[in-house]
Amino acid sequence: QVQLLESGGGLVQAGGSLRLSCVASGLRLSMYEMYWYRQHPGKERELVAKISNPGAKTYADAVNGRFIISRDNAKSSIYLQMNSLSPEDTAVYYCKAVARMGPGVYWGQGTQVTVFS
Repeated sequence: QVQLLESGGGLVQAGGSLRLSCVASGLRLSMYEMYWYRQHPGKERELVAKISNPGAKTYADAVNGRFIISRDNAKSSIYLQMNSLSPEDTAVYYCKAVARMGPGVYWGQGTQVTVFS
């Protein structure tokens, strides 16, 4: 059974930093493209960052230069380092895994990030 478990969310003042983690179980992480998404209240889920294997990265314009996505296949984990946070970054952040070959799309349960000014 595949499971993605996010952690690291919380309450932070504007300008601060948080590091999100996503631990995957039940799959071989190296065989998956990994993503971070977020969902603002009342809005659709949006892509934040993507990391391929071995490690090509792409970012949404809104976070480019402030957020860094990384992965550690040996630890079956991905991370999102979030710097210079603003209240606009307040959202539930989700981890997503997409198989590089064949079917397989999995989501975590999300972690809340709240940025106050």
